[in-house]
Amino acid sequence: MMNGRVKRPLGDLFGLQSFGVNHVTLSAGATSALFHRHSVQDECILVLSGEVTLVHDAGETLLAAGMFVGFPKNGSAHQLINRSGTEATYIEIGDRQAGDGVSYPRDDLVAVRAENGCAFTHKDGAPY
Repeated sequence: MMNGRVKRPLGDLFGLQSFGVNHVTLSAGATSALFHRHSVQDECILVLSGEVTLVHDAGETLLAAGMFVGFPKNGSAHQLINRSGTEATYIEIGDRQAGDGVSYPRDDLVAVRAENGCAFTHKDGAPY
C-alpha cells in the first residue's frame, strides 16, 4: 500500500532523539501509512506542496499546501492518500516516547515500539 511513498528522515541526520522529523513525498495514488493511531505519540503534518486527502475517524478532509494538522495520542485514527494527479510533499513530526503502541482499526495488526524497532502482532496477540 505504501508504494510511491518516499520518506526522508531529517531528524536522524542531526541526531534528534526526542522527536522525529521526516520529509515525505507521495506520488499520485500513494498512501502515507495504514489507517492508524498512536497510544503515546503526538504527531503532526505540514503540507508543503500538492494536496492530500486526510482520512480520519470522522470522514475525510482535503489538505493543501500550507495546511497543518495534528494528532494527539489516542486521538483520531488517520492516514493520508494522494488522490490527485501530481506529487505531494509534507513534513511529519512525532515524538519518540517509550512505550508507544500503534493500533490499526481497519487491519489485524498491532505494533509496539521496542529498542530495535517495532514488534508486530495480530490483534489477539499472536506474533506475525
